Amino acid sequence: MVGTLTIHLHIPGCASLKEKRGRIKPLMARLRREFNLSVAEMDRQDLWGEAVIACAMVNSDGTVLRQSLQGVMKWTEANWTDGDVIEMKIEIT
Repeated sequence: MVGTLTIHLHIPGCASLKEKRGRIKPLMARLRREFNLSVAEMDRQDLWGEAVIACAMVNSDGTVLRQSLQGVMKWTEANWTDGDVIEMKIEIT
């Protein structure tokens, strides 16, 4: 099974795309390192103040996938201080 977590972020005060990427890049690297999952910026690449990143995991148990991705959600809300989390969505297929 494949689980994906989509995180829509609001990043206030960005003056350029370079600054935006500089602020979300550490988040993406930390998620990769802490949770051993794939992470990429998926949408809103041309907007300075928003980003959508997607995280993906694979496991044979859907319940384990959901619990793991919920842990990623909680960690992101608690530890990402460069902006606001607008929305998070988990999908298991």
